[in-house]
Amino acid sequence: LYFFYSSSPSRALCTLRMLRQVLHEGLRTSFSKLGHFVANHPVFFASAPVLISILLGSSFSHYRVEENVEYLLAPKHSLAKIEGNLVDSLFPVNRSKHTLYSDLQTPGRYGRVIVTSSARGSILDQHHVDLILKLHGLVTKIQVHMNGFNYTFAHMCILDDNKSCIVDDILRVLEELRAARFANRTGGAVRYPITYLRDGREVYIGHQLGGVQSPGKVQVKHAEAVQLTYYLQAVNSLNDVVAAKWETKFCETVERFQQANGELKMYPFTSSSLQGDFQKTSKVSERPLITSLALCVALAVLFCSMRDCVRTKPWLGLLAVVTMSLAMLTSAGIINLTGGKYNSTFLGIPFIVLGHGLCGTFEMLSSWRRTREDQHVKERAAAVFADCMLPFTASTAMYMVTFGIGASPFTNIEAVRVFCRNTCISVFFNYLYILTFYGSNLVFTGYLENNYQHNIFCKKVPKPELLQQKPAWYRFLMYTQYNEEGAESADMNAYEGHLLVSFMKRYYCDWITNTYVKPFVVLFYLVYISFALMGYLQVSEGSDLSNVVATETSTIAYTTAQQKYFSNYSPVIGFYIYESIEYWNASVQEDVLEYTKGFVRISWFESYLNYLRKLNMTTGLPKRNFTELLRNAFLKLPQFCHFSDDIIFARRAGGEVDVVASRMFLVAKTTENKREEMYILLDTLRKLSLTSKVKFIIFNPSFVYMDRYASSLGAPLKNSCISALFLLFFSAFLVADSLINIWVTLVVVSVEFGVIGFITLWKVELDCISMLCLIYGLNYTIDSCAPLISTFVLGRDFTRTKWVKITLERHGVSMLQSYLCYTASLLPLAAVPSNLTRTLFRCLFLTAFISFFHCLAILPIMLTFLPPSKKKRKEKKPAENREEIECVEIVDSTRVVDQITTV
Repeated sequence: LYFFYSSSPSRALCTLRMLRQVLHEGLRTSFSKLGHFVANHPVFFASAPVLISILLGSSFSHYRVEENVEYLLAPKHSLAKIEGNLVDSLFPVNRSKHTLYSDLQTPGRYGRVIVTSSARGSILDQHHVDLILKLHGLVTKIQVHMNGFNYTFAHMCILDDNKSCIVDDILRVLEELRAARFANRTGGAVRYPITYLRDGREVYIGHQLGGVQSPGKVQVKHAEAVQLTYYLQAVNSLNDVVAAKWETKFCETVERFQQANGELKMYPFTSSSLQGDFQKTSKVSERPLITSLALCVALAVLFCSMRDCVRTKPWLGLLAVVTMSLAMLTSAGIINLTGGKYNSTFLGIPFIVLGHGLCGTFEMLSSWRRTREDQHVKERAAAVFADCMLPFTASTAMYMVTFGIGASPFTNIEAVRVFCRNTCISVFFNYLYILTFYGSNLVFTGYLENNYQHNIFCKKVPKPELLQQKPAWYRFLMYTQYNEEGAESADMNAYEGHLLVSFMKRYYCDWITNTYVKPFVVLFYLVYISFALMGYLQVSEGSDLSNVVATETSTIAYTTAQQKYFSNYSPVIGFYIYESIEYWNASVQEDVLEYTKGFVRISWFESYLNYLRKLNMTTGLPKRNFTELLRNAFLKLPQFCHFSDDIIFARRAGGEVDVVASRMFLVAKTTENKREEMYILLDTLRKLSLTSKVKFIIFNPSFVYMDRYASSLGAPLKNSCISALFLLFFSAFLVADSLINIWVTLVVVSVEFGVIGFITLWKVELDCISMLCLIYGLNYTIDSCAPLISTFVLGRDFTRTKWVKITLERHGVSMLQSYLCYTASLLPLAAVPSNLTRTLFRCLFLTAFISFFHCLAILPIMLTFLPPSKKKRKEKKPAENREEIECVEIVDSTRVVDQITTV
């Protein structure tokens, strides 16, 4: 201890490096013993995973589907949900007078249809008006048979104060136009976005009449679309079942009507359309997923095959995919038994497990090729475990940490949390099954190889002199290279018959390290960084729910039509004043009008002030007079009586009536970037509510999806990156050389930066699917580059260029095999008609391609002229040997001491 603490810092660092090397060798020894143990019991480790998978996977046949899309995709803890609860307590959802309309989500059950004209005529033409009213009549006559009773829209609709079904105001406008035409008189002028009915009532039709070419206070001359919404009651389970069946028949009625009337084009949508279209991705992905599995199996078998019938390993390629399938089946059974529910985002989990498993299995196979054939199978298996299991275990631990952070209760989006939790389970079993099932099958094929048996037919291969006496077809099937002496050089030459091994060793290693190639690779990397930066600066959030549904669905068609015809105005925003204020005070009136300035307003307050002005009265009345006129005069008029639902009166202790809460409705003028503008508007109004004199809240059902979406979405990725970097930093004291972790961190940062930039250029927004892929990108990069970096950094006695070649010869083939199999399995996803799988394919493909580009091009070039330096280490070893010799000589003779001192 005295020697350690009193020594120089360089000697302390050297001692620390020795301790890390001791720990590294200790772990290698442990995995070597584990390999011996698996090789001693191959039958048990081959059969146990299969039995466990069958037992647990059988429960997956009764899996359940998560039907609540809002529960999955909306942030769990958001201010919008708190505001929504407060709004419901003050003003229960009553769409009778003012529809709280949202193009994303509307509470309760409803059926909605956008009607457009196939020709160029206006939707307000006589013929089109008659067709729309005819469609309305058919919808109201839809019958649902349940428990011996036929339910119609009249039985399930929401009723107004007169016990009549509530319908959209645009229908009354169309009925008035038709009535005026039948009476042979000029119809009233239809204004936009606020118009007036014949009874004098002011109504907002901005979300019911679309494609208006002459907006303003003048008469609408041409409109392209009409939107109708039918709201249903769902107060109990029976009503909900009946309403769900009514929605199905509603869509069928609209489709039949469109077939009979080709001049109209219709886009139906219901409250359950989003849920059905979200789950439809799983159905349309079945065949492509089977194709992906078939392609992966075919390429895995091909890449594990050789001309040599003894050293070929086609069964190991097949069993690698079987191992991952067993792990997926086991984890699916566990998820089902623990009450988990399936949703379409789980489609990404098999590809994460596949990427993780392919790296591990092909690395084990590559390590097997480097073992000596004259060794016993158990010794070869132990050497493979000692060589591969340490980096594979470290990368698996990184999976568990990064996805474990995403699965924690701190994750605010349920779909992300559930996905990360199930990914952790799948990756964990994938690791165990590769360790046991795949390792035991490696032992079985090892016995076949050591006994010179055919690796497919298991028949003993005759020796060359006997094989020459057989027919040509027999010699072709039984071709092998006999190495009876078992020299190491002969072993390596035997495996060079593998196409990828030969390509990597004879051509690629020399080409990539060529002095004339390096400048072009560096230049290409600078171009890569430039494009990645350009995309990174254009990153946009993607909270649009159409990004997670199948493309050929009613949700996409309806959303497209909604954006085309009804993007002029934002969703109706509820402006709720939740405390008693001095409405009669002139300064308070100015404040309220100032807060709502710039919006299209549907407001009892503004209408009441205009009413007072028309009576030639001042708006600054005494409190009692202001309230009495509001209750007994203004709200009694037919054109204003609908505002009574927007005001809450309370009687004070002295008998005086006061307005304790009220609501108004605001609509903002928007452009094509409607969603981005809504983010800014929501943030601005929230800040204003904190600083204003009037205490108010704003709410729309769509705010549940928008509110805190960016922070909720980015939190799992940010936490995973921080945990990954922390783990890399902490493990720098455990690995044999801290430079390994430094290089791994740099490569991970470069890959993640590139993936974010290029997915943006490929028109992928940052939503929950792309964020999960970015978390996976951390781990896939570490899986790919860690073995290569570790081998290079720990190399001794040769130059950097030589060690780059050695490293590529050892690990380049496994990386190439893994990449080709993985990308081939991803290709069928590109053909799936779904936005979810489109995002999944683009993110995973870019992750694999950029990681491959770094590992086989950028990293080998950078390592040839950046630390660690191999030359210094080469010169250091003789010096250490000389120091040891001198110490021995000092003990032997004092005369030698004098000679050393002189030197």
